[in-house]
Amino acid sequence: MKKIGMVGIGLMGHGIASNILKHGYELAVFEHPGNQPLDALKAAGAVGFTDAAELAARCDAVILVLTGSPQVEAVLTGAGGVLAGLRPGSVVIDCSTAIPSSSVRMAQAVAKAGSRFLDVPMTRTPKEAAEGRLNLLVGGDADVLEECRPLLSAFAENITHMGPVGAGHSMKLLHNYVSLGMVTLLAEAAACAGRNGVAADAFIDVLAKGGGGGIALERIKPYVLARDTSGLRFSIANARKDLDYYNAMAADAGAARDVAAAVLATLEGALAKGGNEALVPELVRLLGKDVG
Repeated sequence: MKKIGMVGIGLMGHGIASNILKHGYELAVFEHPGNQPLDALKAAGAVGFTDAAELAARCDAVILVLTGSPQVEAVLTGAGGVLAGLRPGSVVIDCSTAIPSSSVRMAQAVAKAGSRFLDVPMTRTPKEAAEGRLNLLVGGDADVLEECRPLLSAFAENITHMGPVGAGHSMKLLHNYVSLGMVTLLAEAAACAGRNGVAADAFIDVLAKGGGGGIALERIKPYVLARDTSGLRFSIANARKDLDYYNAMAADAGAARDVAAAVLATLEGALAKGGNEALVPELVRLLGKDVG
């Protein structure tokens, strides 16, 4: 497995691609307006393709790093898509955030084309992607994972096999629901603190020493104290998408989702106020405004 294709060279995908090249793999990248600049990757040996089927036809594995299920389905099954060019025995590695039921359908379509499928969503940030230190949550056959492990290790620090196809994406949605849900709760509390005369530094200090301490508080802390969004460079639009996917997964499973529905509604309201460019830490400001 030496010839690798990638579709989706965004902030995460660019770091993944650079590490794949550093580990000596041949890399083909799909040219798309949504990509980050490709100059550095091409200078390091990456080859650009404007046809996804043509890209897939030359690769042992195709990695997808896309926004969500609609994009994954379009890239795989659309006219001139990856499925049209897949090599028999190759592997599709979906590192996107997706709805598990969609992942199962895509795995079935890939299998009909004579290839294999792993859902491999990620945790951590573009910084860790650039450093080759992502966490990967893998759904799919254990033997296929072992075959792909050297490739995945080129850009990951921790690789966890979650179970069959769809289990990786299920765990990613569980992870994002918990982490984004906690940040949303803290942002709402911070907005309430401001309306009740509680100083921002005291709010952070008391929570950090008690039951509110942890990673979520550390990520939102710079914004609460200094309106600095660097602690969590993740858009409210993407957070809303992830919570929408979580609610869809919970509905498919018949699981309780009252809290998740409330978090989703909060994010939808903040997105309507803040627009697509607003970042999650800005929930503190947006939730502090009067409605309308």
